[in-house]
Amino acid sequence: MARSQLSRRSLLTAGGAAAVALGAAAASPSTAAAATADETVDTPAEALRRLRAGNRRFTTGHGRHPHQGLTDLHRLAAGQHPFAITVGCADSRVAPEVLFDQGLGDLFDNRVAGNIVDDLLLGSVEFAVEEFGSLLIVVLGHERCGAITATIDAIRSGGSAPGHIGTIVDSLRPVIEPVLSQPGDPVENAVRANIAAQVRALAERSTIIAERVGQGTLQVVGARYDLDNGQVSLVA
Repeated sequence: MARSQLSRRSLLTAGGAAAVALGAAAASPSTAAAATADETVDTPAEALRRLRAGNRRFTTGHGRHPHQGLTDLHRLAAGQHPFAITVGCADSRVAPEVLFDQGLGDLFDNRVAGNIVDDLLLGSVEFAVEEFGSLLIVVLGHERCGAITATIDAIRSGGSAPGHIGTIVDSLRPVIEPVLSQPGDPVENAVRANIAAQVRALAERSTIIAERVGQGTLQVVGARYDLDNGQVSLVA
């Protein structure tokens, strides 16, 4: 997906705008990682620090809720420069902008049950990397994931999930089956195994991502969200 083939302008006019707790404040408009003029994020490490600081504010009740006003809306109408990309679960309790205390234009969110990196999601992530120069990809799983639990139930019962839910189960099955015999909580083991598997998939299946990682301009990390205390921990 070279810029000459698919520019932001052409895509948008076609209708498609499309355990460690995870700070800085938005890069200048001249950088691909810009969010606002007073918050510079120029490296993957700075992007990760910004998410850490935001999650710390969220979990301690000191959220700033940045970039969520009409001024931000109007500023971003002309274009976006998200400094980080998230690959998260569609769970209603795991909204990245909330748990990382970010706002409009900060994160390029991709969410699907089980945080699965399929071809469609991979294309979305690659587009953000290519077009916006985002510096960080976070694969964000969470404890007690329903998609993981459904897959374990299907494996153990020998049954199948109804409707298109079966597609999710089939995608997760190869990741989860090998860890079911491990000691400890099977759901937690599978959540962590799936996060690691999706992190590997991003680098192994995408030359765009692998090249940026090799150049040091992009980092891919796996993280787990704790539903009970709101903390995000790096796990891969």
